[in-house]
Amino acid sequence: QVQLVESGGGLVQAGDSLRLSCSASGRRFSDYAMAWFRQAPGKEREFVAGINWGGGSVAYGDSVKGRFIISRDNARNTVYLQMNSLTSEDTAVYYCAASGLIRITRNVNEYSYWGQGTQVTVSS
Repeated sequence: QVQLVESGGGLVQAGDSLRLSCSASGRRFSDYAMAWFRQAPGKEREFVAGINWGGGSVAYGDSVKGRFIISRDNARNTVYLQMNSLTSEDTAVYYCAASGLIRITRNVNEYSYWGQGTQVTVSS
């Protein structure tokens, strides 16, 4: 069992940066690939970024590639999402997720554990 708690969301202006954090507790954090998803009103949950168990492999959704950076600190049981050059299209609830796999997956159904989400709102 893994518990995930996101933080760092808020209201920012277009062009600003924001860093989200996800703290994990429970089973060994380093056993899990981690990811960030987001969901805007009326839309499906979208893969944003993923990182493998050791942090040596990352993947990004097309809409955030080149602007967002995912990282993890296994000593602190925390995964981060640095979001730069934010636009109104990035407005959504952002969720942290852990899979039972060590590799990255973009499939929302392969993630067993989810945080409660943190709201990010970007005003234009």
